[in-house]
Amino acid sequence: MVREGFGDHLRARGMEPSKIDDAMRFVTEMIEHLAKNDRSVEDCDQKLMDEYLAQLIEDDESSVGGVTAMARYLSFCKRSELFIRLLVILNSYDILPLMEKRVEELFGCEVRQAVFQGWKMPPLGTPPEILPFSTGQIIDRMEKELTTDQCRDVLIWNYHEMPKEAFAQKKDRFDAADSIDDFLAAQHRSLVEELSECLRTGKVWYEQEVTPEFVAHVASDQRVQTGIRQGDRIICEKVPYDTKHFYSEEDPDMRRYYYCHCPLVRSAIKARGPRISPTFCYCSAGFEKIAWDTIFNAPVEVEVLETVLGGGERCVFSISIPEGRMK
Repeated sequence: MVREGFGDHLRARGMEPSKIDDAMRFVTEMIEHLAKNDRSVEDCDQKLMDEYLAQLIEDDESSVGGVTAMARYLSFCKRSELFIRLLVILNSYDILPLMEKRVEELFGCEVRQAVFQGWKMPPLGTPPEILPFSTGQIIDRMEKELTTDQCRDVLIWNYHEMPKEAFAQKKDRFDAADSIDDFLAAQHRSLVEELSECLRTGKVWYEQEVTPEFVAHVASDQRVQTGIRQGDRIICEKVPYDTKHFYSEEDPDMRRYYYCHCPLVRSAIKARGPRISPTFCYCSAGFEKIAWDTIFNAPVEVEVLETVLGGGERCVFSISIPEGRMK
């Protein structure tokens, strides 16, 4: 039985009644499947969830609406690890198809065919652990067909299709700040407060479980997630992805694996293969670019300084401050 209050939770989020009915059906079917395996949402593990997704694929019943409904229910039930698992599957689903489209838009059909020949979009629900095999092949072909600058033009893009409105409040705060340094310092304080509140309430922060070690790490270094100004650049370091395991891990390779955010490559770090060119990390630079393009209301350049895929201990980006936007 669907836990009491879930329908009210969806209504509070502004979901239409017909979509609430669909969501309840998807969740009920998931619960019934778990029950057949003598499990419930409370004691379901990743293996069983992956098996259910595989069954949906086999039955041609996997859908964005269904997986999204299940993810929302898992979040509602505070099953953070399973919620994050489904969120990763949803967020990585259409990256490579959008990349294929961009290659054709920039360089034509022949180049697109050379880079993506034989590749087929995996169905929604495919375990992210198998995605690096396609990613490695595609980036290798891309580097053969295109120059370094052309590869970066393809990769530095808003593949998560984040609307500029998502960064509107940050832009307003930047416009109101006396200086870039003041803006960054205020952003850092606000972030630490937000993470502290997530820690208090048990709320997931994007795809991160918030732990005391995570909050302490962010609080100790403004470069992490927020950034500091160095001359006419902003240096920003990503937060670790799997905060639950990263801080207690001692093996260097596993630390890099737990740090990496990208489901298209991260399992290759753990398995020591397939080899994937760190050029692909300019895709992450594209996420940084859309935010700062909006904040500055002018295009920025993003340089990748270090990545765990390239053998580093962290992922660090350098963002240019556009001419006339220094203050």
